[in-house]
Amino acid sequence: MGKGQVRTVLEMIKVEHSVFALPFALVGAMLAARRQGGFASWHQIFWIIVAMVSARSAAMTVNRIADVEFDRRNPRTAGRALPTGQLSLGFAWMFTAISSAVLIFAAWRLNPLALKLSPLALAILFSYSYTKRFTTVSHFVLGFCLGISPAAAWIAICGSLDWRMLILCAAVTLWVGGFDVLYACQDVEFDTSAGLFSIPAKTGIPRAFEIARATHAVMIFLLGWLAWSFHLPWLAWAGIAVVAVLLAYEHSLVRPNDLSKMNAAFFTVNGYISLLFLLFWGGAVWLMHA
Repeated sequence: MGKGQVRTVLEMIKVEHSVFALPFALVGAMLAARRQGGFASWHQIFWIIVAMVSARSAAMTVNRIADVEFDRRNPRTAGRALPTGQLSLGFAWMFTAISSAVLIFAAWRLNPLALKLSPLALAILFSYSYTKRFTTVSHFVLGFCLGISPAAAWIAICGSLDWRMLILCAAVTLWVGGFDVLYACQDVEFDTSAGLFSIPAKTGIPRAFEIARATHAVMIFLLGWLAWSFHLPWLAWAGIAVVAVLLAYEHSLVRPNDLSKMNAAFFTVNGYISLLFLLFWGGAVWLMHA
């Protein structure tokens, strides 16, 4: 595979977007290790990162395969690798198989329960690509695909699951689902003509904005509940405040009648949210050990 093809593959799977879920997974790992009275080992962190990146790579590739005909017809996505023939469907399926195998191998390197659940994780990740054909809640199915990452990381550390991780799973689900609702506002006309389901296409863009704001407000509440349930110190609460401010800024960048700054709201701000959440909550976990 040449450098050009590598760049095309990385663009297809949007590898830079791994920053959205990975920090939340690492927070889940740190909280799990804290429960056990220590820190996650470098071995565990390495294989969690490998599992996360490979799982997302497989999921994004399946999404591109499933949507290739829609992408070809949509002016916003017609230049992607599969519609233009820069990558073949055969290559995409092979890449999916390899990424899936890497995930399963990483899960095996972590613990037996992670290995047993890895096929279920893949099934959940692959299912999202088809939900937009029959339900408007597809945005939150996507959110759930990223939302399971903290629970998966907890399992990777402990070999079991604490119910409190479900709070963080729900928070991430609503965060991702909310900004995906906003992002889908760009494709209202195409989704309607193609018979695809989305909240903006069903409710209209102004109502979709209200739904996105509501889901992000609930996310902040859930993060507070999680910090309280783990008795986290002040730094975690400061992190929640930072996330709330950034979410408010994200919503200020776009309006129902002006989506021109959607990429800044979707990619840049959400990237900062996840990284700063990791920084503040990682610091909070460290303070608990100090």
